[in-house]
Amino acid sequence: MASEFDQYARDYEAMQKDPLRHSFSEDGAFFIARKWLLIRSYFATLGRDLSKISWLDIGCGKGELLRRGAPEVASIMGCDVSTEMLALCPDIASRPMTHPESLPFADQSFDLLTAVCVYHHVPLDGRAGLTREAARVLRPGGVFAIIEHNPLNPATRLIVNRLPMDRHAILLGSWEARRLLSAEGFEKLETTYFLYLPEKPFQVFGGLETVLKRVPLGGQYAVFARKQ
Repeated sequence: MASEFDQYARDYEAMQKDPLRHSFSEDGAFFIARKWLLIRSYFATLGRDLSKISWLDIGCGKGELLRRGAPEVASIMGCDVSTEMLALCPDIASRPMTHPESLPFADQSFDLLTAVCVYHHVPLDGRAGLTREAARVLRPGGVFAIIEHNPLNPATRLIVNRLPMDRHAILLGSWEARRLLSAEGFEKLETTYFLYLPEKPFQVFGGLETVLKRVPLGGQYAVFARKQ
């Protein structure tokens, strides 16, 4: 997996160009913004102050999501199996993952973990191990957010099938994400489905996605869980 994404690193944006994907967001920034909006909104519902949160993004790639949220949190850290990806975000503190099921950090190091479109690249027999590692490095009461492509959305499946970096992907359903989290002792799981609307309609009708957040048909989903 590391060598594969090392090959993609320099041309990653170009490889993501797909007419259907482009119709949702011309440059992809909208996808990052939506994910950060979900994370921020979730912490608001908990009444927790993001400015005191230490955050690790697992499989951070070039650090786009971390860069977006950095001004609002206490500290950020990224990790990825691809050293070539990490080399393209020198402004982000990061560490390489020598194995996709092992996080190079001490126990109880972070308040927030995110894994954004990571699990569908992890082999089926490695997903429980990665979730176990997430539980290990998260502090009690900390939040783990798994954000993934929704296999129940036909447009998502079509896009994934056409993108070269996803040719080995096995999509993770929200029910599977919840099962993985529950098995490792996470609690108070909350699932939100999003990306029903492209960027421009969302700016006008964004409230519609709030209404539809429990309907399992959005292009992507987020499962938020807390460590006991």
